[in-house]
Amino acid sequence: MTGKIPLTTRGAEKLRAELQELKSVARPKVIEAIAEARAHGDLKENAEYHAAREQQSFIEGRIADINGKLGNAQIIDVTTLDARGKVVFGSTVDLVDEDSGNEITYQIVGEDEASINDGLVSITSPIARALIGKEEGDVAEVQAPGGLKCYEIIKIKYL
Repeated sequence: MTGKIPLTTRGAEKLRAELQELKSVARPKVIEAIAEARAHGDLKENAEYHAAREQQSFIEGRIADINGKLGNAQIIDVTTLDARGKVVFGSTVDLVDEDSGNEITYQIVGEDEASINDGLVSITSPIARALIGKEEGDVAEVQAPGGLKCYEIIKIKYL
């Protein structure tokens, strides 16, 4: 991979915690399950053995995936940024939908952290791209599947 992938401090911590869990809990557990299944004899028709090996493959793949992500990450601590009141990566933005009047809050995060249900939008999403560089009081126009949406920026926080 070329270039660094942005990741918030919180996102990096979650990945590190998952990595620790996989290495210290899941991996030893699956190794034990493989050893136990081997003790049952013939491995060709041993479903427990094959299931444990498949689980081991998944765990090792996820460990490699997380190591790669952390290795390519540019970890950004938004609390230390001097963004001069502009929306930047990691910003938490309070918006009001100009059509409905509904208020919503989004934090702009890396692709691996995004979860729309948790208010975390990817830096590559249309809404994040529309918000980047704007200030409080600005209106961001977003081309959504249902048509053009306009959001007024009420507040920008760097949490």
